[in-house]
Order: sequence, then C-alpha cells, then structure tokens
Amino acid sequence: MRVIKIGGNELSDAEFLAQLARDVRFLQTETAVPVIIVHGGGRAIGDLQAQLGLAPVKVDGLRVTDKASLHVAEMVLSGHSNKLIVKALLHAGVDALGLSGVDGGILRAQKKPHPQADLGYVGEIVAVRTDLLSQLGGMRVTAVLSPISLGVDGFTYNVNADEAAAAVAEALHAEQLDFISNVPGVLADDVVVPHLTPQETQALIADGTISGGMIPKVSAALNAVERGVRQARIVNLIGLTADGGTIFKV
Repeated sequence: MRVIKIGGNELSDAEFLAQLARDVRFLQTETAVPVIIVHGGGRAIGDLQAQLGLAPVKVDGLRVTDKASLHVAEMVLSGHSNKLIVKALLHAGVDALGLSGVDGGILRAQKKPHPQADLGYVGEIVAVRTDLLSQLGGMRVTAVLSPISLGVDGFTYNVNADEAAAAVAEALHAEQLDFISNVPGVLADDVVVPHLTPQETQALIADGTISGGMIPKVSAALNAVERGVRQARIVNLIGLTADGGTIFKV
C-alpha cells in the first residue's frame, strides 16, 4: 500500500490535479501497488470562514475548531475538496472513491489535548479501519480520504491531514508515505537534503533550518517510520514518480 498526502492549497490549480491524477495512474500501472490519497483543505477553509464571518483562530499552527468552524471544515474537506480530486482521478482513468473518515468509521478519533488551549472539535486518530481500505485497494479503487473523523464519543472531529495520513500509513504498514509539498523536500542552504535520520531532523529543527509548516510534516514522517512504515518522504509533485525529495528512515 502507498499513501499520498496532499495539501489543500494546491487544489485550486487544475494542472496540479491533472498531473497528480496522471502520476497516480502511472504508479498503479508500473508498480501495481494500491494508492490511498489523504488530503487537506488549506486556503479554501479559511476563505469560506471569511465569507461566513467566522474568524480563524490558531494555536501553535493548529486550527481551533468550534461547531461553526467544524461545519465549514466538513463542507470543504468532505465535499468540495474531496470531489475535486475524485473527478480528476476518474478523468485520468483511475477508479476512485471519495470518502471521509466518518464513512464506515474509517478514521476514529478522540479529542486532541493541548496544554494551553481548548482546540474544540480537533481530534487525533486512535483507530483506522484497515479492512475496508484494504478491500478497496484489492479492487484497484483509489480511496480519496478527507480527515474529518468519527469520534469515539460520537462527535465529529477535524484531524490534521498530515497526522491522518501518517495514521493510515502506520495502520496499513504501508511501503511508502509521500507528503506532497510546494517545495522539493527539506532544504538546507537551498539544497534538498536527500536523507534524514530522527537525530539529524531534530538538529535541523533546533537550528531553525526546519521551521514553520515543515515541522508537522517532518514530525508526521518520523512518527510513521518509527511505527512501521518502511519509508516516508517529503517531495513536490514533480518528484513524486522520481527519486526526488527527502527520505526518512529509522
């Protein structure tokens, strides 16, 4: 199994979606390995919040999600964004099915704790329904998964897409987990670092080489490989079908 995580900011780019779909078709044809796509919503969530008069609130880069904001996130992630990807895949000849973590209870979550703030309906994954995802993969159906998840308490939770992708890859013992970024990998002095160990990664975070939105990506990649994923990689779309990006191994 191969898991690909894509952000939400790229989904407004029709050429990005078309190229992603062609790349998924190539990977499935050349490797015969089932692919699962986990996606975010990015800018579209903030845009809809603004249209509805809801002010986005973040704590340490995590979006605080009250009930109204949860409704927005669910509409964008499980609706608009999810179907953009599914349409592109189907148009490219890839059989695809759009799902959220709520559907079939694929992603089960609990409320995410935070030492300084109540994040509202923000969750963390505690279980993945691997049987259903494996069945879809066996049918050569590409699951396109929104990280909106079903809480063990019966509520709906918004989960960070990087964390959701890592949880799916871990549960399936995936061969590969790719985080598609707008940069070609982890950069040091504008050069891609081809391989990183956990110790090297922590050193780059400490000296500020890895910062901002790249920190949760490398953290998710490291967590995944430490929990059974053979290889995780941060890469841009151009490098997805090549040997580009930064590879994380334990």
